[in-house]
Amino acid sequence: MKREDIRNIAIIAHVDHGKTTLVDELLKQSGVFRSNQNIMDRVMDSNDLERERGITILSKNTAVNYKGIKINIIDTPGHADFGGEVERVLKMAEGVILVVDAFEGPMPQTKFVLKNALDLSLPVIVCINKVDRPEARPLEVVDEVLELLIELEADDEQLDCPFIFASAKSGYASTSPDVKGSNMEVLFDTIIDYIPAPEGDPNSGTQILISTIDYNEYVGRIGIGKVDRGTIHVNDDVVIVNAHNPNKSSRVKISKLYEFDGLKRVEVSEATIGSIIAVSGISELQIGDTICSPDYPQALPFQKISEPTIAMYFNVNDSPFAGTEGKYVTSRHLRERLFKELNTDVSLRVEETDTTESFKVSGRGELHLSVLIENMRREGYEFSVSKAEVLYKEDELGNKLEPMERAVIDIPDEFAGTVIEKLGQRKGEMVDMRTTGTGNTRIEFIIPARGLIGYRGDFLTDTKGTGIMNTIFSGYGPFKGDIQYRKSGSLIAFETGESTAYGLYNAQDRGILFIEPGTKVYSGMVIGQSPKTEDIEVNVCKRKQLTNMRAAGSDDALRLSPPRILSLEQALEFIETDELLEITPKNLRIRKKILDSTLRMRDRRNKQNNG
Repeated sequence: MKREDIRNIAIIAHVDHGKTTLVDELLKQSGVFRSNQNIMDRVMDSNDLERERGITILSKNTAVNYKGIKINIIDTPGHADFGGEVERVLKMAEGVILVVDAFEGPMPQTKFVLKNALDLSLPVIVCINKVDRPEARPLEVVDEVLELLIELEADDEQLDCPFIFASAKSGYASTSPDVKGSNMEVLFDTIIDYIPAPEGDPNSGTQILISTIDYNEYVGRIGIGKVDRGTIHVNDDVVIVNAHNPNKSSRVKISKLYEFDGLKRVEVSEATIGSIIAVSGISELQIGDTICSPDYPQALPFQKISEPTIAMYFNVNDSPFAGTEGKYVTSRHLRERLFKELNTDVSLRVEETDTTESFKVSGRGELHLSVLIENMRREGYEFSVSKAEVLYKEDELGNKLEPMERAVIDIPDEFAGTVIEKLGQRKGEMVDMRTTGTGNTRIEFIIPARGLIGYRGDFLTDTKGTGIMNTIFSGYGPFKGDIQYRKSGSLIAFETGESTAYGLYNAQDRGILFIEPGTKVYSGMVIGQSPKTEDIEVNVCKRKQLTNMRAAGSDDALRLSPPRILSLEQALEFIETDELLEITPKNLRIRKKILDSTLRMRDRRNKQNNG
């Protein structure tokens, strides 16, 4: 049986190609909002961090009605660190809309998400977005997308996909780049004509594959998936099984069922094939589980979740200022919060260490972990983290393997030499280089994941903020040897106290400062960057001797250079292996792991003797 009244589509794209804005327009033009309703941009990015950074972190479900047909829309993340979300949610769709920027063309993440869709034999509608950009080149981008489809071995039907030209921001779509549309109807009609209706037997044994997990303080875990076969009712007894865990089999009762309507979840009493539903009240539900009828306990196949490639240690804060700025400061708080994150983030791993004060947290990349850190910070947690380190593997012969990334870099021609040199020093291997004809060069590198740790700041400086770098996991490769991350040392506070203009004035000749006068510091805290390779201790709390009365007030006349205030990402990139980043709701402080200078020197000497 076909359900002609439903279409299930996933919207996939590279980061910042306008996917979420496109969903906004589809919602607005389908009448989801009242005519007088005040709607913010990117309404699907509900998380504060998503709105600030302009990225989608979690996949979202919504539904619109058009000409009596319900279109379930899944908005997926575009950033490589959240690629695990994309792989899973495609299981709920019968087709995809691939959004490609009319200027940038296909990018690394475009290739990754498109390959996933083609592997699942999903039909593709290509939406060339931002055609109203002054530098748009839609026809060239169409050729690039077709080349990508051929490269990914798309079949004839997938190659014969429809191309739609749109400006999500201006709210129109058209079948030609030369004709400006008046609304999104062309896209709606293409979805209904080209994306197949879901098929299945509503009377056979129930099968629902859980593709996403949401979490709510009131109802607990919420599993989201598509009804592949059968019909499910509230109060049904069901069995939960898992294709990757043959031993899993538990009987539960369905207490609540929801379907999506606009941005809301609406309670329903039953759902049948093709419906995307949410199920609450099952505490042990995991991504990849199949909800089945007791008489048909057959698990649906499921793509294994991508393994983490990078790890950090999250520690209880033990600095001299510990516990003064945060609401949640103990190891119990830290442990509960990290393990709670596993409810919704399946690409994350949290491991206990040999001490209760520290936890090893592994994720898909620096952005993945920094989003977790920022969320915890906003919730009132106080803790410290170590420098990110990559997770190595060994092959059958015992050779060390490390995660490799494919980096695609778009830069003005004049900066190409500097970027090639810097990435070469970080063991990057250039695999492609071409000029785009607009004064820009596109370079592709295969580089160890650890070679990119701490590089983004340098990259923006070297390209004067004009460079764009995109990376995607490329698999494991042979270990490339040691990499020197930072050629500069740290300026370290000599004593605990409050920094003075006089102390900072004397210290600024030694390097770049990170703090202002009146900042509370402690001995062993990093307050700046030294141009030399070794660390330098400075006394930023020093006050002018008051013997010369006329000079006592001349602190006001001291000229201080503006400090370099580090963001969370910049601080995570800056810290060395012997340093920690102290995170509180009010401050970010870099510090040495060993605060006492004598013990620090002794430790360094021991390492040199043993190394």
